[in-house]
Amino acid sequence: MFTRAALPSLRLYSTSAPPNVPVKLIAELRKRTEVSISKAREALAASDNSVDAAFQWLQEDLIKSGAKKAEKLADRLTKQGMVGVSVLQRGLGDGTVKGKGGIRAAMVEVNCETDFVGRNARFDALVTDIAHTVAFMTEAQNSGNLIRPVPLELLKDAPLMSASGEQQAGDVTVGSAIHDSIARFGEMITLGRAVAVVQDPLPQGLGVRVGSYAHGSVDNPNNGQIGTLAVLALKSAKLGELIAAQAFRDDLAKLERSLARQIVGFPTTTLKPREGEEDEWALYEQDFMMFPESNGAKVKESLRQWASSRGIEEEGGVEVVDFAKWTVGGA
Repeated sequence: MFTRAALPSLRLYSTSAPPNVPVKLIAELRKRTEVSISKAREALAASDNSVDAAFQWLQEDLIKSGAKKAEKLADRLTKQGMVGVSVLQRGLGDGTVKGKGGIRAAMVEVNCETDFVGRNARFDALVTDIAHTVAFMTEAQNSGNLIRPVPLELLKDAPLMSASGEQQAGDVTVGSAIHDSIARFGEMITLGRAVAVVQDPLPQGLGVRVGSYAHGSVDNPNNGQIGTLAVLALKSAKLGELIAAQAFRDDLAKLERSLARQIVGFPTTTLKPREGEEDEWALYEQDFMMFPESNGAKVKESLRQWASSRGIEEEGGVEVVDFAKWTVGGA
């Protein structure tokens, strides 16, 4: 039989009571962040029960934990994900009836490990915001190709801009948002590549437009497994008069979308074949299957017919001058 004297002496420890965190505040914070109850309580306790301060605490905590996870997961392959397209200005006739208009658009590829994450709504929103950021931040340059690569290291340090117009925290960058997502999903996420096309309005009689298309989307038609940006050039002495008509602008929008769908839907790798050669992978040599008005004609013939039927008499009145096409995890 044990007696009190037989028990070893007990050493008593004094601990302070855990801070009282109201359930109402935990619920409010979880609505904003969707974190666990224990994490919400921890954040509020560390922030004197201030929901705004706790929200900031959680953002910083996610970035830190995401950076640590990124180091651990760095060797994992990221072959899944999404290609995202953002078009802020389509060019000629976009918001004007004076025959002028610039282009501002971008395309990005963001990769992850699994298709499950690649089709998650939060991942989709991340891709959308990064594409929007690239389109917004890129400056116009008078250089060779219209569609230009954007340095990824520079992009990672850029402030992330929300495509929905919601205010982002001032210290959220593209890189920190990716680390945030790594912490949330528990798998590696990488920024694969990025391009932008930014062109100022051209002189009278000349104009540019950008067509875009993404195939294999979940909910957002601008994100998919395959995406493209295609730049069209227009030339006509009557261009200002033509673009002032709503019917012409509608027809032009249908043409550029059809071209973008053609590029995505067929094995299109080049714009035109070399002189004297045939190339079924060249856009201009393909039957224009995605354009109802083509009547079986090739893309190059359809462009001539389209221009002529709308009063554009100049040679090369409508031309595709550049395009980029990406497939997730591939070319």
